[in-house]
Amino acid sequence: MARSNPLLPPLTGRPSAFIANSPLEEAHLFHKHPTIQIASRVTLQSAGVGLLVSAVQNALDKHDRGAMGVVTRTGGTIGFFAAMGFAYSFTQSFVSNTRETDDALNGAAGGCAAGFIAGVRARSLPIAVGACAGMATLIGTFEAAGNVSAASLRSSSGKLTHPGPHRY
Repeated sequence: MARSNPLLPPLTGRPSAFIANSPLEEAHLFHKHPTIQIASRVTLQSAGVGLLVSAVQNALDKHDRGAMGVVTRTGGTIGFFAAMGFAYSFTQSFVSNTRETDDALNGAAGGCAAGFIAGVRARSLPIAVGACAGMATLIGTFEAAGNVSAASLRSSSGKLTHPGPHRY
């Protein structure tokens, strides 16, 4: 029998105790997401992207407003991007915390909220519902494919496997 060292954790009977487990092998331990913190951060990042898009719109249009046109003429773009970022991140985090799971449905719900905001900007309920369905499908599929590809990198023993470069 192996000697135990008081400074080391006890050894278990499993030989794979120190190998990363497969995501399918054990249940995932859920950690709550800080919804307001995530939504605030993503809103500021989205507003920055909106500012960039607004600046490009301002530069490409002919007008007499100068550089202030970024805020006065096309400034609605900044708020639109910020609103979409907030809607997506808040909804995704809120649904994740409510369901206590991290999967593609959370992203689909966030995508639906962001798509609905885009449709509301177009002032059309059918466009809002269609954009909700489209964004939910797009983002949900993207996240589901990401989760599947990450899980497929693990072999049945739980070790990370890398397919390596293909040589033809």
